[in-house]
Amino acid sequence: MKRILSGIFAASFALSAGAAQAQDKPPLKIGGILDMSSLYADITGPGSETAAKMAVEDFGGEVLGRKIQVLAADHQNKADLSANIARDMLDNQGVEMIYDVAASATALAAGEIAKARNKIIMFNGPGSIRLTNEACGPYTIHYVFDTYGQANVTGLAAVKTGLDSWFFLTADYAFGQDLEKDTSAVVTKTGGKVLGAVRHPLNTSDFSSFLLQAQASKAKVIGLANAGGDTVNAIKQAAEFGITKGGQKVSPLLAFVTDIDSIGLETAQGLLLAEAFYWDLNDDTRAFSKRFTERMKRPPTSAQAGVYSSITHYLKAVKAAGTTDAAAVIKVMKETPINDFFAKNGKIREDGRMIHDMYLFEVKKPSESKGRWDDYKLLATVPGSEAFQSLEQSRCPLVKK
Repeated sequence: MKRILSGIFAASFALSAGAAQAQDKPPLKIGGILDMSSLYADITGPGSETAAKMAVEDFGGEVLGRKIQVLAADHQNKADLSANIARDMLDNQGVEMIYDVAASATALAAGEIAKARNKIIMFNGPGSIRLTNEACGPYTIHYVFDTYGQANVTGLAAVKTGLDSWFFLTADYAFGQDLEKDTSAVVTKTGGKVLGAVRHPLNTSDFSSFLLQAQASKAKVIGLANAGGDTVNAIKQAAEFGITKGGQKVSPLLAFVTDIDSIGLETAQGLLLAEAFYWDLNDDTRAFSKRFTERMKRPPTSAQAGVYSSITHYLKAVKAAGTTDAAAVIKVMKETPINDFFAKNGKIREDGRMIHDMYLFEVKKPSESKGRWDDYKLLATVPGSEAFQSLEQSRCPLVKK
C-alpha cells in the first residue's frame, strides 16, 4: 500500500510540475496592425481581430505548451505609426508574428521592420504588388489579394466584353498607384486604351471634380483604383451625377461585400469585381461565415477570412516545426499546401505570394437578391496560376531565375 501511495504521489507531483512548467512558458503573441477606426475599418479592423481570435480558439488556444495571445493595434492609416507599432511589438512586447497590416503604405513600413528583425509578417488587407516584388523578404507572406491579381481578373474581363477605353480615379498612395499601373498594363495588353487618370487624396469625401474629369474623357470605363470608403463615395457620387446612366461604366478595382452593402444594390447592380473569397460560395464558406456573423453581425470580408486561414496555417506550422523560430516555421508553411474554406491547394511561393483561386463576380440586381448580403453572382473562377503575377515576371530578389 505504501508503494502504491508513493507511486500515486510521484505521478501527481510529476503532473503538477509539468503543468507548472507549462504555465511558466511565456505566451506566444501574435500582433495585428489594423485600421480600427478609419476608411478600411470594415474591411479589416475589429473583424480581423475577431477572425484571429477565432483561429486561435479553434486551434485549441495553445501550441508547444504556450498559451496563444492575440494583440491588435490601430495604425490610423499612418505609415510612420505602423512602423512604430511593429517595432514596439517585436522589440518590447515579445510578438512572434504580425498579421494583416491593412493598407499598402502602412504594410510596406511594417514589413521593413519585420524584415530587419527576421520575423514573419503576413499581409491580408493590403494589396500593393510591391510587397512580393521589391519589398519581398524571406519571412514575408502576401496571403489574400494583390493589385496584379485584381487588375488581371477585373480588367481582362472588362476589355473582353468591349469595355476597352479607361480613365482612372486613383488613390494617391502606393496601393492606388500600383492598382492603376497594373490595370493599365492589362488593358493595353488586351488591346484597350487608357485615356487618362487623376489622383485623389486618401479618404476623400467630395469626388465631384475628379468624376467630371472622368466624364469628360468619354472613356467607356471609369476605373476606381482605390478602396473602402473612397470606393463607396465615388460610386455613390457617380450615380448622383448621372454618369452611369450616361453610358459610362464604373469599375471598382478593389471592392468588398461590405462596400457593396454600403452602396446598396440599386446603385451597385451590374458592377464587375474580383474577390478572393465570398461568404456564399459553398458549404465551407457558409459554415465559417455563419460563426463569424454570430460575433460581428455581418459576414466576413476576404481579408478577414484570410486572417483566419493564414493564422491557422501559421500555428499548424509552429506545431509541426516544434519551434517558433521564423526560419523553421516559414519552411514548413511554404512546404505545406493550404486546404480550408478559404483556399484549395493553396501554396506559398518563394516570393511570399500565396497562390489560390480568384473569382470574378457581378453584383446582383435588387430583384435577384434573396436578402441583405446576397450580393454577388459568380461569373468565373480564375486559377491562381493565371490570376497572379508569374515568378518569371517577379522583381523579388529572392526568386532565382
